[in-house]
Amino acid sequence: MNNKKIFFDRERFARALIKWFLEEKRDLPWRENQDPYRVWVSEVMLQQTKVNTTIPYYHNFMEKFPSLSHLAQAEEDEVLKAWEGLGYYSRVRNLHSAVKEVEEKYGGEVPNTKKELASLKGVGPYTTGAILSIAYGIPEPAVDGNVMRVMSRVLSIWEDIAKSKTRKIFEEAVADIIPAEDPSSFNQGLMELGALICTPTSPSCMLCPVMEYCQSFHEGTQRELPVKSKKAPPKYQPMIAGVFTVGDGKYFIHKRSKEGLLANLWEFPNMEFQEKAGSKEEQLEKYMKNIYGADVEIGGYLTNIQHVFTHLIWDIDVFIGTAKGDSTNLIPVTTEEMDKFAFPVSHQKIIRALADHSSKE
Repeated sequence: MNNKKIFFDRERFARALIKWFLEEKRDLPWRENQDPYRVWVSEVMLQQTKVNTTIPYYHNFMEKFPSLSHLAQAEEDEVLKAWEGLGYYSRVRNLHSAVKEVEEKYGGEVPNTKKELASLKGVGPYTTGAILSIAYGIPEPAVDGNVMRVMSRVLSIWEDIAKSKTRKIFEEAVADIIPAEDPSSFNQGLMELGALICTPTSPSCMLCPVMEYCQSFHEGTQRELPVKSKKAPPKYQPMIAGVFTVGDGKYFIHKRSKEGLLANLWEFPNMEFQEKAGSKEEQLEKYMKNIYGADVEIGGYLTNIQHVFTHLIWDIDVFIGTAKGDSTNLIPVTTEEMDKFAFPVSHQKIIRALADHSSKE
């Protein structure tokens, strides 16, 4: 490592970054105006989701819920359906809960203080900083993974960004630099720089508008930063699911628990596969009887679905069959009616596999 140190000019760094952002920023739908509700929705959507994936969801969501009041007054199933496929559903459940509080407590006006914003469900330091800086022009840091990567290189910070306590270091660093004149462009500029130029594996240093202020560029360590320890590999979980017809072209589905993973989404009956508890077909039939009171007969194998969560891998073998009579906590719906319900991605794939199977019969 070259230990050469450079003088870091905060004001020139900020000016160069803002100038670049205003000239080169992408034309994104949430940048059409700085309405705090629109900013809020976009920042929640962009958490753990790529920009190109987010854009059509954002358009659809804003069409359905064009104002905070529209979202606050909507039913949860309607909100989850609009979010269907975007993943990390706790984001939208928290958003829905928080806008209801804003509607009731603040008359539908998104708060413009750090204390009030941070008290809302699901609104952490990053979202608070993004709303305050972008919507209200308040110089508050908005530090996410992109920003930590950029600033670790600019300031040569060698703390592990995977550790939660490290975020405070970067928040203090950004707070020391962010200008009062245009905090919106500054924060968005850091995010944009991380997305387009100062990328994780191959930073385009020669295209960087703040290269001359970057300590790691002068040290030659830009590819070694940020320091990020590896997470534990996701747990592998074999699953069994059943698509059971109950006559009249209807299939059993049920609603997941209101707590935990994929809360309140709809799905086909499913269970964890136990290696020593019999065949998959036997386990599924017993499960349907014991849990739902349903007498089912498995007719064949439909498909295999694999879905990767941050901490978990579902490997789902899906069977088709028939059910006799009513069942507890299951509702019969047609494939057309399924469009009204919000399903997780894995079970959307099951619906498509069912459609393919039905078209071949």
